[in-house]
Amino acid sequence: MDKFFNTAGPNQPDIHYTLAPKDRVNWPELSGLIAARKYFILHAPRQTGKTSLLINLMHFINGQGHYRALYVNIEAAQAARNDVAEAMRSIVQVMASCAGLYWHDEQARKSALTILGEPGHGDWVRRVLQTWSGASDKPLIIFFDEVDALVGDTLISLLRQIRAGYAQRPEAFPQSMVLCGVRDVRDYRIHRSDGEIITGGSAFNIKSESIRLDDFTQNDVKALLQQHTDATGQIFEPGVLEEIWEDTQGQPWLVNALAYEACFRKPDQRDRTQPVTVEQMRQARESLILRRDTHLDQLADKLREPRVRRVVEPLLAGAAGSEDLPDDDIQYCRDLGLIGLGRPLSIANRIYREIIPRQLTWSTQETMVQEQPWYVAPGGHMDMDKLLSAFQQFFREHSESWLQRYAYQEAGPQLLLQAFLQRVVNGGGRIAREYGLGRGRTDLFLQWPLSAKGYLGTMQQVVLELKIQHKGKAATLAAGLDQTARYADQCGADSAHLLIFDRDPGVSWDDKIYREEHTQGQRTISVWGM
Repeated sequence: MDKFFNTAGPNQPDIHYTLAPKDRVNWPELSGLIAARKYFILHAPRQTGKTSLLINLMHFINGQGHYRALYVNIEAAQAARNDVAEAMRSIVQVMASCAGLYWHDEQARKSALTILGEPGHGDWVRRVLQTWSGASDKPLIIFFDEVDALVGDTLISLLRQIRAGYAQRPEAFPQSMVLCGVRDVRDYRIHRSDGEIITGGSAFNIKSESIRLDDFTQNDVKALLQQHTDATGQIFEPGVLEEIWEDTQGQPWLVNALAYEACFRKPDQRDRTQPVTVEQMRQARESLILRRDTHLDQLADKLREPRVRRVVEPLLAGAAGSEDLPDDDIQYCRDLGLIGLGRPLSIANRIYREIIPRQLTWSTQETMVQEQPWYVAPGGHMDMDKLLSAFQQFFREHSESWLQRYAYQEAGPQLLLQAFLQRVVNGGGRIAREYGLGRGRTDLFLQWPLSAKGYLGTMQQVVLELKIQHKGKAATLAAGLDQTARYADQCGADSAHLLIFDRDPGVSWDDKIYREEHTQGQRTISVWGM
């Protein structure tokens, strides 16, 4: 049977290229926690492989014969909201179904359903786990997935039932339990129906560890691609692995989606005698971004949350530091996979860096008049003076009304320029974006094909450096010229432009708008005041 790169749901090794999920965690550590009768948290961003891992671990543990493990996805109980009885009914019904599906245990299934007929819905889950544990000749291991899908009183009830039975493990309660979700339990902010707010840590203070499922390593990505080569004979050109890594930083869904796009989406790419090229990977990236698959739509939806905006906005604006960013907001964005784990803070990967400003300026792009490519000179190259002069005038006339549309006000000028330049992408060019906390600027790298060979031929390459004027023109200009020259040299750019935005309402537009030429080292840099 042919195999594919998986982009939807848990991995099925018979049809998907698969990295053994057990190898993605520290199994000696995990097995030690189980042996020590610990209850712990496993969390990771969406579509990282959590469900695949838990199902694989269940089968692996059951195969060893020391414990009896069960995977239970309780997401369906989310629909009950704060209706505790309905939520607990849903959870127990799923538990019963999973006992029949994975254990093939009709008695366990029936005993769970029998408990649903008893009074006291706030204790149903505990009683099922107690009944199962007492009837089993092996200690139980329970994996509850999508726990953080529950809200309010329903989540509190589940956590407290588990805590109530904890002291009876392993004879009358599971030996070990794993609660899995996007966030760590300490980050749960549980709003009860009576208005009281309870933190997850206080409702589930028996947690011993919190384990994060990491993204793929570069070796993991290499191993996944090698499975495709081994199965089909199709090779990946040198540089493809590095291109995927820069785009994804190992985010599992993105890795699989890019590889599927490049290897399976188009008929000519299914010719296994032809290697997969770097350019095909770049085209795959653009296709993913434009198609806005579910994973990227979910990411974009999170940008509306105030906790996310407080962290992402200064990243887009290149703000100076993170002293004023709440620690729990930073951790929340890390748990969502939006920002990386390292320092300084930055957007997690190149695809997210691309999709975030596009999403935030989507309506702007849609409502801007998209004329014919007036910025293309007769020789076929981009006329950057014409393009930036037009933006300068557009910014003067419309920035006040356009910027009011953005929730991300602090990064408004950068976002508006990127929306304006998106026509370059729509016309056949590309924009690479670099921004992050503490950079003090946003870097844009424009590429424009100059021959019929497209990106395989000669290209015009342009660097744009965006800075907000904070310390006066002279200081901003000095720092900006140095930064622009260094970035242009790094990219091998043909031309370089520094855009300085003066947001002081007391300065007239006649003083803000200017165009100058400066020399920095061996480079001539065009400076545009806004």
